[in-house]
Amino acid sequence: MGKRVLFTGGSGKAGRHVVPWLRDAGHHVVNADLVPLGAEGVDDLHADITDSGQVFAALTQHANLGELEAGAPQPFDAVVHFAAVPRILLRSDAETYRINTIGTYNVIEAATKLGIRKVVIASSETVYGTCFAMGDKPPARLPVTEEMEVVPEDSYAMSKVVNEVTARSFQARTGADIYALRIGNVIEPHEYDLFPGFFADPQVRKRNIFNYVDARDLGQIVHRCIETDGLGFQIFNAANDTNSVDRPARELAETYFPGVPLDPVDEHEALYSNRKVREMLGFVEEHDWRRYVDAGTARE
Repeated sequence: MGKRVLFTGGSGKAGRHVVPWLRDAGHHVVNADLVPLGAEGVDDLHADITDSGQVFAALTQHANLGELEAGAPQPFDAVVHFAAVPRILLRSDAETYRINTIGTYNVIEAATKLGIRKVVIASSETVYGTCFAMGDKPPARLPVTEEMEVVPEDSYAMSKVVNEVTARSFQARTGADIYALRIGNVIEPHEYDLFPGFFADPQVRKRNIFNYVDARDLGQIVHRCIETDGLGFQIFNAANDTNSVDRPARELAETYFPGVPLDPVDEHEALYSNRKVREMLGFVEEHDWRRYVDAGTARE
């Protein structure tokens, strides 16, 4: 049986692919955003996550006119929270931090106080500190795993770390399942034409620790989060199985992160590890870039 899901930020780069994926998996999705998605079979609701009242209202009202026939509004089974300022340098640092932290607090507070037992929030690869560092800041160890210390320098990544702490606190108080996804560099289906450029100049992928996540595979990860119960508070790196550059993992590590301790890796295993999401959630990658890009042709 599909779940009734409130999805915040479903009109963004990731959400506009994840929401239809969830819909096609049988879930009834209500997209709460400042901009409508306009996807068939998905209800749009204009809502500002920085306003607590609007968040509570979104979770306690009818999703569409057809629901009026059923009487009182139906409860949601899960909340997926993606709405945020998506990176630094789009708004002032302080405003980015404010929107992202207050918005996440409001969403988790409303969900848990209304008795919703599953919340999935979007954290970020940036929490490890490499992506938006000033100058060169390599990871402390490779592959990067969820157990590593997070030391971000920028307002966006700091907001994501705070959001993870907020999530952990609400989970401890309520016992709900709250999972935080440290989402990698999202690649939409039309963006695979960028990969030949990555192969030609791997340096452009260094700040992402060479990771990527196909937006449709991210949809599967979110679905697996919704369907997998009983894990309490968890953090998952959300990324694909391999690197975004057609070179062996060890070569990438030794060339671009010299001196960084490297644990054993398979030939093309991602340096931004997704082992946990595979092992605990059963994620099975469907959109390896090799389905869409011929690396040999790209080198010619």
